Amino acid sequence: MTLKRIGEIDFSLLFASIILTIFGILFIYSSGLTSLGVSVSNEHIKQITWAVAGVLIALIVALTDYRRLYDWSLYLYIFFIVLLIYTRFFGKLVNGARAWVGIGSFGIQPSEFAKITTILFLARYLDQSSRSHNSFFRFLVSCLIVFAPVLVILAQPDLGTALVFIPILLIMTYIAGLSLRYVSYLALIILLTGILTILPLWETYIMGGRFPSLLFITNSKVVLFLLFSFLLTTLISIFGFNRYKKNYFYWLAYGFSIGTISLLFSFAAQHVLKEYQVMRLIVFLNPNIDARGSGWNIIQSITAIGSGGFFGKGYLQGTQSHYRFLPEQSTDFIFSIFSEEWGFIGGIIVFSLFLLICLRLIRIMKTTSDPFGAYIAAGLSALYSFHFIINVGMTMGIMPITGIPLLFMSYGGSSLLASMIGIGLACSIYVRRYEH
Repeated sequence: MTLKRIGEIDFSLLFASIILTIFGILFIYSSGLTSLGVSVSNEHIKQITWAVAGVLIALIVALTDYRRLYDWSLYLYIFFIVLLIYTRFFGKLVNGARAWVGIGSFGIQPSEFAKITTILFLARYLDQSSRSHNSFFRFLVSCLIVFAPVLVILAQPDLGTALVFIPILLIMTYIAGLSLRYVSYLALIILLTGILTILPLWETYIMGGRFPSLLFITNSKVVLFLLFSFLLTTLISIFGFNRYKKNYFYWLAYGFSIGTISLLFSFAAQHVLKEYQVMRLIVFLNPNIDARGSGWNIIQSITAIGSGGFFGKGYLQGTQSHYRFLPEQSTDFIFSIFSEEWGFIGGIIVFSLFLLICLRLIRIMKTTSDPFGAYIAAGLSALYSFHFIINVGMTMGIMPITGIPLLFMSYGGSSLLASMIGIGLACSIYVRRYEH
């Protein structure tokens, strides 16, 4: 590590993340004010402390050769898997999930750091296996690497955080040159599972029972028959492909196996999802179904964003937050406060800063001569963009509420520190993009 290299850091990437963090601190402070202008929260003070620590850590990571993490990535990955398991059984229960571990008032959310360690270890595996011609095996191992922490996080249960790992897997394996049909296979399973899970809720609460046939996913006999039919067709198609080497057998097996797995997962989801998670899906379709219950968050968030207009009401002039209409306003719905007070123009600024971060990460990925660094940059790009799309979409009512924070801006030490570590890694790759 040498201070002489500090001038080589990608300052546009670093400054964009710092500006977003400053915005976050300003509006975390705003969220703690009452209608009388009295501050009733010290969250902004804590966030300042984490922000200073985060920037220092990012600089240290940036000045350190990221290749040193190549050999350590496995141990870091295993450590956080073990910590996630420990948290599942002995962690603090917050909002129905055991996702926090710590002593007294000090605690961390291991899943936030597990995103980074999973990216590191997956990047190492994809680099090590790059000479393998067995694309299917590489994709299978990549799935195992990612789904290990996902399953533990789902057991906490924290569905929102678990979902973040999926785009990381898809983007990194695609950039690594794995066959698009394998990447698409997983993406289609996830998409179809989501559709089949929402379908009966849409029929019941939106269509009012006009298409009862859409409720087939809730009938165990129908599902069992379809599973048997799809599975049998898949097996026959696999046999046909192995025997006759005809492509249409391959694609039949491809399509029907997607249907089989999606049907199985969606049927399981009907019985595994907790009541509050089901209600989140219902109010996503129509928040007015439970306007004073589960739909309250979305309605108040949309109201806050809409009332901001083009230029906003002005800093510290928001009413939705100061009158406490907006729930989780310093965390999940920080963008709602921001848009109410700084309006559409403020929203465009935040969007532009996140876009800059993702474009710089893509640039780093394309220019580095080291595949390990390129895969890390791809994973970080997927992480930051997915968080932004889901969180902002959630506040605007076009995405279900998942509890995914807006990185750099939402209140939370673990999220901010992990995000700044990611920025530090990206800067380290940029500084050494021609060395490895």
